[in-house]
Amino acid sequence: MDPKTFITTVLLAITPISELRGAIPFAYFRGNSLLVSALIGGAFNLLVSPIAYLFLSYFHQFFYRVWPFYKKVFDKTVVRVRNRISVKIDKYGMLGIILFVGIPLPVTGAWSGTLGAWLLGLDRKHSLVAVSLGVVLATLIVTIVLLLGKGMFSIFIKIV
Repeated sequence: MDPKTFITTVLLAITPISELRGAIPFAYFRGNSLLVSALIGGAFNLLVSPIAYLFLSYFHQFFYRVWPFYKKVFDKTVVRVRNRISVKIDKYGMLGIILFVGIPLPVTGAWSGTLGAWLLGLDRKHSLVAVSLGVVLATLIVTIVLLLGKGMFSIFIKIV
């Protein structure tokens, strides 16, 4: 993999919007093997959760201490979110986080899974494991979709 493609793939993998859903196809369609694309995209997306927890903890503590408006809005929002989602978390537990992160849909990924777990006050270690398992699941799903998509496209070309 050339350096420019590698750097772009890494940036896509750690960016909140694209994450590995953008990184793996990008690297693959740039001519890299699907295995290499999946390994790089998935590996760097695994770094998102620990980085997000670090920043969330630091910035939250800072803003909570120095900005009264933030404290008021945060407390009100977290109480509302926890009340609305706590039933589902109690029912599905960490499996819910794994599936939320692992099913590659828009706005579901390591960033939003980590943020949700953090907002709900879930155990950090368990959340990191759940988000990581979700990333592995998403990597497998995106890789399989690309593999099947290529196979379907080649069948279509042969028919035409």
